[in-house]
Amino acid sequence: MGQVSVEITLKNAGDIAKAASAYIKEQEIRQLVVEAVVDTGAGTLVINEETRQKLGLSIKSEGYATLGDNSRVACQRADPVEILWQNRSTTCHPVVLQDNEEILLGVIPLEDMDLMVDPVRQTLTGAHGDEVAYMVR
Repeated sequence: MGQVSVEITLKNAGDIAKAASAYIKEQEIRQLVVEAVVDTGAGTLVINEETRQKLGLSIKSEGYATLGDNSRVACQRADPVEILWQNRSTTCHPVVLQDNEEILLGVIPLEDMDLMVDPVRQTLTGAHGDEVAYMVR
């Protein structure tokens, strides 16, 4: 299977809450449209330091991540972001890998948005068609 990339929008979830409470204007929500590699080997959203800074996210914790080659690297966990893809969205705390060139969209946000990789078409698609099916059990 080849590499699947998608355009997603990332929004600072703290800014969204502030806008909902009228502390900031809707147009002040920090957001980016980015190209992300769909990585079913990654657990969550992985961003780099540049993306973290542009979104204005604070660091919540520090730790280590195990990469695909089984090496361990230092990483950080940032404030939550909202991820939007077409008619779907979810919120998660991204992992920040300082010098990572690619943004990775991992399995937890994919499952939360009811998405899967179509290996034949090499695209992202709804796991249950066009309607989102939320898991409740």
